[in-house]
Amino acid sequence: MMKMKWAAFSASAIAALTLAAAQPADAQQRKSLRWTTSQVGSYGYTVAASMAKTLEQALGGEYTVTVQPYATPTVAMKAVMNGDGELAYTADIGIADFLKREGGFKDYKPVKPEIVHTWYAYPMESLMATTAKNAPGMKCWKDFSGKPVFFTPAGFMNWLNFQRIFKALGYEFKHVQIDVKANADALEAGTVVGSVAYTTSGSQLSSYWKETEIRTDVKVVNPCDDEVAKLKAAGLAVVDVDPKGAFAKDVGPKMLKGVPILFAYNARADLPEDVVYKMVKAFYDKKDELAKMDSGFGTMAKDFIGLQKQGINANPSMPVHPGLAKFLKEHKAWDDKWKVSGGAS
Repeated sequence: MMKMKWAAFSASAIAALTLAAAQPADAQQRKSLRWTTSQVGSYGYTVAASMAKTLEQALGGEYTVTVQPYATPTVAMKAVMNGDGELAYTADIGIADFLKREGGFKDYKPVKPEIVHTWYAYPMESLMATTAKNAPGMKCWKDFSGKPVFFTPAGFMNWLNFQRIFKALGYEFKHVQIDVKANADALEAGTVVGSVAYTTSGSQLSSYWKETEIRTDVKVVNPCDDEVAKLKAAGLAVVDVDPKGAFAKDVGPKMLKGVPILFAYNARADLPEDVVYKMVKAFYDKKDELAKMDSGFGTMAKDFIGLQKQGINANPSMPVHPGLAKFLKEHKAWDDKWKVSGGAS
């Protein structure tokens, strides 16, 4: 179970949005740092909302941090590069699409400087789930090929992840778009035969999936051995996820198998070096405290620097923000093969 009281954090995020109007004129002169995320109810939004005050404190009150939810991380990334934000919620697979100008970034031309490697927060593991009544006919991921599945909202990083998973397996990707709040109803009604679930650092579920498992009897379907072999041959990792760390009920397999992606909050290259350096250092200093509040930060707490290196190496052609580069160099973790962006200092 999540240890944080997310409602309180959401309230603090709302408070941050109205802070400038509520405080005296001198406070209103504070600079704005807009943190774009996926929609309310997603784990990405929840994390940003919970971290807003921490970031404000790390920046010495010079900035007012506001959390701005968008329909998907893809839209959130574009918002930042169009000048409507400074920090974008994204993941290694979304960055790859952006760099190649594929998927939702086809023909996209940023108005402002591009995002660069800034801070990697947690891995997320994509899983496939169905209802207990459908489970007997769903033994492998091939059983979902060509059938209506909610792969998380279109444009979400887990949606992109399962696109590459099904491509690697040679399966037909048939997505049905529904509201996340209708996830349980769609499964029960048979509108979809499966729905992609995801854990963070092998533990936390998003809020809409917590509601789903309360409202319906969910079973997770693992990829079969031949599918695992194909995925690994295609360069994708397959990791074990202990169901007891994420789900409140029995979801079938004693050990779940998911395909991970790495999530980040990456800034535009023109965000000042000292802002990013203070942010990364503050999160590093508080990593153990953060992990106690939310187990989703467990991986970051265990190896904060290793997680940053992993994120950069996933897309090494994208430059590293000078603030993160400074932090990594101080910790003797810089690789000369990486490039530092020409951001503001």
